[in-house]
Amino acid sequence: MSKISKFFKGGGSAASKSRGGPSPQEALARLRETEEMLSKKQEFLETRIERELAIARQHGTKNKRAALQALKRKKRYEKQLSQIDGTLSTIEFQREALENSHTNTEVLKNMGYAAKAMKKVHENMDLNKIDDLMQDITEQQDVAQEISDAISNRAAFGDEFDEDELMAELEELEQEELNKGMRDVRLPSVPSTSLPSRPGKLSACHFTFLMIKPCSSTRKRAEDEDEMKKLAAWAS
Repeated sequence: MSKISKFFKGGGSAASKSRGGPSPQEALARLRETEEMLSKKQEFLETRIERELAIARQHGTKNKRAALQALKRKKRYEKQLSQIDGTLSTIEFQREALENSHTNTEVLKNMGYAAKAMKKVHENMDLNKIDDLMQDITEQQDVAQEISDAISNRAAFGDEFDEDELMAELEELEQEELNKGMRDVRLPSVPSTSLPSRPGKLSACHFTFLMIKPCSSTRKRAEDEDEMKKLAAWAS
C-alpha cells in the first residue's frame, strides 16, 4: 500500500520537478514498478480465491452460512482481480506508447545530430571547387586513356599488313600444294593383251564333232575289252 500512496502522492526527484515533469526513463521505471506491484496483487488475490473456494467446499451443506460468506469473499476477490487485469492492460498500453514515443524521440535526436554533422562537413566544401575538381579528374582520365591506347597500338611496331594480299598469297600456296599432289598421283597401266572377242554362234560342224566324239570313245572301249578277253583266253 505504501507504493501505491507513493505513486499517487508523487515521489519524484527534485531534478524532475525542477524540469517541470519526469523524463521518459523515469516514467517508464514508474510504470514497470506499478506493473510489478499489480502482478503481485494478482497472485495474492488468486491465492485468496482458491482459499475461499476450499472453505466453501469444506463447509458445504454442514455450515451454509460459513460457505456463503466464503463464496461472497471469493466474488469480491474475483472482482478486484478483474479490475487489476483491466488496470494492467491500460498500464501496458501506456508503457508501450511511451516507449515508442521515447524511441521516436531518440531517433529524431540522432537524425538531428547527423544533419548537424553533415552541415559541418559541408561548410568547408565549395561547389565551384568541386566542379573544377571533377573536370580535372575527367581530363586526367582522358589523358590516361589516350596513353593506354598509344601503348597498345601495334601500328607503331610496323605490324600493319594488307589482309587482301595475305589471302591472295595463301591461295597461291594452296594451289601449288594441289598441283603437286596431282603430279604425284599414278594412274593404273593399260593391259597390252587384247581382250577376248565375243563368242559367236556355233556352226553345224561343231555340233557334228561334239556328237561323233562320244561315239568313237565308246567303240574304243569295246575294242579294248575284246582284246582283254582274248588275252585272258590265251593265258588259260
